Amino acid sequence: MATTTQDSSMDATQAALLAKVQPAELQEQPLVTNNRDFNWVTDKICRIVETKTPTWWWICMAVALMTASFTGLGLLWLVSSGVGVWGLANPINWGWAIVNFVFWIGIGHAGTLISAVLCLLKQGWRTSINRAAEAMTIFAVVCAGIFPLFHVGRVWFGWWLFPIPNSNGIWPQFRSPLEWDVFAVSTYGTVSVLFWYMGMIPDLSVLRDRAVQRLKKNAYEGAGALAKGMDIFRKNFYAIFAMGWRNAGNHWRNYEMAYLILAGISTPLVLSVHTIVSFDFALAVLPGWHTTIFPPYFVAGAIFSGFGMVLTLMLPLRALYGMHDLITQRHIDNMCKICLGTGSIVGYAYIMEFFIAWYGANPYESFAFINRAFGQYWWAYVMMFSCNVFTPQLFWFKKVRENWALVWVMSIFINVGMWFERFVITVTSLANDFLPSSWGYYSPTMVDILTFFGTFGLFSVLFLLFLRFLPLMPIAEVKFVMPAADPHGHHGDAKGDHH
Repeated sequence: MATTTQDSSMDATQAALLAKVQPAELQEQPLVTNNRDFNWVTDKICRIVETKTPTWWWICMAVALMTASFTGLGLLWLVSSGVGVWGLANPINWGWAIVNFVFWIGIGHAGTLISAVLCLLKQGWRTSINRAAEAMTIFAVVCAGIFPLFHVGRVWFGWWLFPIPNSNGIWPQFRSPLEWDVFAVSTYGTVSVLFWYMGMIPDLSVLRDRAVQRLKKNAYEGAGALAKGMDIFRKNFYAIFAMGWRNAGNHWRNYEMAYLILAGISTPLVLSVHTIVSFDFALAVLPGWHTTIFPPYFVAGAIFSGFGMVLTLMLPLRALYGMHDLITQRHIDNMCKICLGTGSIVGYAYIMEFFIAWYGANPYESFAFINRAFGQYWWAYVMMFSCNVFTPQLFWFKKVRENWALVWVMSIFINVGMWFERFVITVTSLANDFLPSSWGYYSPTMVDILTFFGTFGLFSVLFLLFLRFLPLMPIAEVKFVMPAADPHGHHGDAKGDHH
């Protein structure tokens, strides 16, 4: 009885305090602004695919194809001449090939993180950006796979990396971290493709149904043969990949269960892939590589660079397609904050490396890190540190986060800095190893440069094709986070006035 009386007194005191203070209610910014309705969302996303191809798309595609041809030329040169055309020599036997592999794998981290981890955490803000981020993941993995495949030299024997039974009883070396890469990256790529495709099935059915309606309309209006042919192609194309989706209740039930299972499978993969990539370095005995901080350090860096690339891609698309009501300031704020958090973790790891080297009292380890910052590659270390540590700290300021042009420029700096991070880690330790007599200086050749810059063209070609033929955003998921989808919400006019 005494406890009940005491609780009532505390409640009364709390109520009196709240009445006196009158705290303001925290208003969450909506995820779809300007009171848009369901039809507007469907029409806005589908029209990107259905309307005439814009001029800027053709220009970008031409530039991207030309740039992608650099990779083709570089690889052709390599295959016809051997890996000697790369700038590798003793003691630097890992150069741009490994740097670029780790860089592209890192770029591919944000897509699965946004789709899987944020899905399990029920973060509604992911819905406007997850489709494009997943596409980015797949295309980045494609670019990453080029480098280890051609790094083996005789690329036509690349299938030896897989454990295929043969009459000689020869198997891959399963104790090699490079072999672990094969399994980690192929698993990650496969699950990412399944996750991406699974999420698109309801939207593909929407495009199919709209193509059928347009076909009937054109037939009624007596449209030309070309228009009819395009509509028939679109109807059949989307019908095949929509797999008979009819919006039935059992379809949605199975879809949501499958999506949840794939999210559960993908979440540990986000952490495991770059952890295994870091083992390529960490299991070596070379000073600067042989450290236990690499797995979390690599994963944080991968998420950092992945979100940087998402910002680099989504901000121009938002302006070009007028998607300001779907990709709002709240989305940009959240991505900037994630870049700030992961960038701070990366900066902490840079400092901790020096502490570990000093605390371990290993003179070779201390030399490796001092040499990184003040040795012959000091310029690369300065680029890495300034882009990855100082640049994201500007995201503390709201005015910076609201300046979209500045955020876009900073996102490019982040990606530049993360490429230099991989360069610093890979090259500096090899260039100055245990034997001063074998020290050297690494310089990339024209083949290295052409092959790497060509991958940006390849990535752009794939992404532009994605924009043109597939829905940029998950239509159904965007509708789920609108007020009109909330049965307990006060959306009044069915358009919604709050999140």
